[in-house]
Amino acid sequence: MKLELDGLSGCHPAAKAGAAPALRALSLSVQGGEQVAVIGPSGAGKTTLLHLVACALQPSAGRLLLDGQDPWSLSRGALQTLRGQLFLAPQVPPLPPRQRVVTAVLAGRLPHEGLWTSLRSLFYPVDIPRAEQALAGFDVADKLFDRVDRLSGGERQRVGLARALVSQASLLLVDEPLSALDPTRSQHAIETLTAAARARGATLVATLHHVEMALANFPRIVGLRDGALAFDLLAADVTPQHLQALYAQHLDELDGSAPAPDGAYPAEPAPVVMLCR
Repeated sequence: MKLELDGLSGCHPAAKAGAAPALRALSLSVQGGEQVAVIGPSGAGKTTLLHLVACALQPSAGRLLLDGQDPWSLSRGALQTLRGQLFLAPQVPPLPPRQRVVTAVLAGRLPHEGLWTSLRSLFYPVDIPRAEQALAGFDVADKLFDRVDRLSGGERQRVGLARALVSQASLLLVDEPLSALDPTRSQHAIETLTAAARARGATLVATLHHVEMALANFPRIVGLRDGALAFDLLAADVTPQHLQALYAQHLDELDGSAPAPDGAYPAEPAPVVMLCR
């Protein structure tokens, strides 16, 4: 799916009425099948950008085109159909705590299933192998039939990413997918996510707090600061000077020492290996 943003502005999803826009007059074009990482300090407008593109927020100014269509000029039914091609993965996945993991993952397919299939899946999941395969991509296949409230923060985050894999969306919008993961699991998760998007030709836009991970795994980097575009470059062209300017007064976030944003899970500890004689 191709994205075109022309002077797009909007407020943060949690902003009060009358609040100043968190994203200001952003113009950007992303071709179908591209993979783009969006970086920048806290408050830069990254989450707002994803919610605007996901049609979860209506712009306060400017224009958004998805495959040439202005979503807010469509009928209600056509807008719902378009939303079925989009998948937004929030930093904290909205997983019902008493739900089984398999059901939570297969919910990613609901926009493309009929009412009867959707209702049946709540009681008996109709495609267990698909859910298990998606979970295996993030090393949590053993949690298939666990309840969500029995999972650690990092496991819940990986279950949320598995949900993206089973969706049929042509545009994946992923917000800080690594905030609760240790470095090894972070690298594995981002490799799984980018490979899955590439295999089906889906466009992937991910906001990342881990700058080095973004540079190593995404060909294109967009830098946001104070709600505006700071740079839009190939990863190979992003210099330390670009990053110093982008994170000025926020250098603790650049080196990874900053705490996770409010509401994020604590980092998942690395597994402990015990050797028994």
